[in-house]
Amino acid sequence: MSRKFHMSKTSSAGLAAALVGAAVAGVGVLPSAAQNPPPPPSVQPLSGRAVFTDDVDVKIKMKGHGEGAVVSNTKDPSRTVVAQITVPPGSSFGWHTHPGPVVVNVKQGELIYVPAEDCSRRSYHAGTAFIDPGHGHVHNAYNPASSGDTVLVATFFEAPASGSLLIPAQAPADCQI
Repeated sequence: MSRKFHMSKTSSAGLAAALVGAAVAGVGVLPSAAQNPPPPPSVQPLSGRAVFTDDVDVKIKMKGHGEGAVVSNTKDPSRTVVAQITVPPGSSFGWHTHPGPVVVNVKQGELIYVPAEDCSRRSYHAGTAFIDPGHGHVHNAYNPASSGDTVLVATFFEAPASGSLLIPAQAPADCQI
């Protein structure tokens, strides 16, 4: 006994809609890495917040390739702190500034640094260092790698007595990272 399977147009449309719905629902079962944003950078203090016992001023003058000089004058750089910062793949700090200058050594991986003034992308690899002038200099930074952490060692000057070393800032309207 042979039976032929026959569907009406209405049944065919219903089956097609069910298959599309199942495909859309299947997107919900993608690996969690594809659905969840990467974890934020983690900060491990390597020192407590220390205060200079001497009268110290810090003047940092930075001059990039084809750029004007940026000068950061710090009359009282007290309250320094050194921290190791681990930036997971795809993770970003968000737009922010710092109370004072920050000297950053890239220990592992790569960091892309984006200043709000010109939205340029500056790449720093393991074994390189850079200085963030702080004092309202808004920027973001991220790990562009699809695998592998970026590890930084940062020395913060003019760190607050307690709390965060970053001051959140508004994202510039014309900057995308």
